Amino acid sequence: MHFHRPRLRHSLLNLILLVAALALVTPRTAHAEALLVVEADTGKVLQAENATMPWYPASVTKIMTAYVTLKAVKEGRLRLDSVLTVSPVAASQSPSKMGFKPGTQVTVENALAMVMVKSANDMAVVLAEGVGGSVDGFSGMMNATAQRLGMTQTSYVNPNGLPADGQITSARDLAILARAVIRDLPEYEYFMHIPAIRFGRRTTNNFNKLIGRYAGADGFKTGFICASGYNLVASATRDGKRLIAVVLGSTSGQARAVRAAQLLERGFASNGLGWLRPSLGAVDNLVPIDATPPNLREEMCNGKRKRPATDEDADTTMAAASEGQSPALAFFSAGLQAPTAKPSELLAAAYTAGEPMVVYTGPKKTGPELIAAVAADDQKQDTRRGKKSRVAVAAKKPDADKPKSEAKSEAKTAARTEATKPAAKPAAVRHANIKPDAAAAKPAAAAKPVAAAKPVAAAKPAAAAKPVARPAEKPAASGDKPAAKPAKPNAAAKPKSESKPAG
Repeated sequence: MHFHRPRLRHSLLNLILLVAALALVTPRTAHAEALLVVEADTGKVLQAENATMPWYPASVTKIMTAYVTLKAVKEGRLRLDSVLTVSPVAASQSPSKMGFKPGTQVTVENALAMVMVKSANDMAVVLAEGVGGSVDGFSGMMNATAQRLGMTQTSYVNPNGLPADGQITSARDLAILARAVIRDLPEYEYFMHIPAIRFGRRTTNNFNKLIGRYAGADGFKTGFICASGYNLVASATRDGKRLIAVVLGSTSGQARAVRAAQLLERGFASNGLGWLRPSLGAVDNLVPIDATPPNLREEMCNGKRKRPATDEDADTTMAAASEGQSPALAFFSAGLQAPTAKPSELLAAAYTAGEPMVVYTGPKKTGPELIAAVAADDQKQDTRRGKKSRVAVAAKKPDADKPKSEAKSEAKTAARTEATKPAAKPAAVRHANIKPDAAAAKPAAAAKPVAAAKPVAAAKPAAAAKPVARPAEKPAASGDKPAAKPAKPNAAAKPKSESKPAG
């Protein structure tokens, strides 16, 4: 019976090879998503799906913005403490942004931190103008750098990734760029994984959810516009091995982070059957696809899908991160080893990224000067908040919208209240502005003591108080409506926040 064992082993091996081959060639459900995992040091491709499909980069553009800027610093053409000035062009950029007024000064170092953590579009333009003289000049430098690095599918027309037809890249090219940052700028690479920034009293965590949550995460940048979906270039290092993962076109901020974590987990998983997967070669050798970038605007930002451009819906996106493959096929396509953690557990760890980097306006400062600068920026924030509050209060006042008849009734009521109860005048006026129906009830109640005194002359005003109470009830209903109207623009403004993270 022993002569059957070699034949059995051979059959099992053939079965494993067949299942693995089916997993690799079986078409998946169509998804507008591009995925890529490569080894940072060698460029070896571990997994690739639509990796050479042209794509709108959104704010992952800022990786190139940072690369070109830091190369200028490294070559001595600029310093991290060089002071740049916010221009009207920079100040006019759409969110996400710092919102500084034209003429505000900021150092290169602080501008870079704001770009890489908060994805500040205005600061990206400040850097572009400081390094290249103008947005067009800097875009030319970005394109020249892309060609030098072998990013053959990439073109830039702006430094921040805001929507533009000529702003195109691919997962392949982004992985090449990430490798270049690691290789060429090791002394400045910390800009790629700053956990958070603090400006005044406001702290902003890195939009890259892997930072501080996924073990070993150390880069790079997120991006979002309606046409691109949610993008992420991520990296992580474990046991001396560093991997780069690119996710383009994901369905939410949470989904892109989970997908990247899954790709990294599979890449780090050591297994003895990885040889079953066919070699995908080096990232530079992936063959580009000549096609138009998919436009996901209808899917991401149509009227039926009202959602902010932010990381969200963790529970639903966990399932979406693995859809399109059966558990068995996913098992084999991952190198015959299941992921070591469930998607819901990959980013469940407590946030442990460390202290935020303090950023500020003006020249470089240290010690007491830095403390004073932070306090000054904090004061400016309070001033802006105060102005916004006054504008909001002014917008909510219904007095301007009240009918003249209602205003006259309230004036008469206030006059009678003042005559009978002088000390209560301020309270009566205050209540009349907030709740007209409650204010109208008080004068009517105040008229009763006058009737109790039974003077002949005083009886008439007491009777006259009744008609005043009746008209006051009608404006009370109409008074509620103006008070509710200011809330509607706030709700309508929500879709505008989708452009915020452009990140």
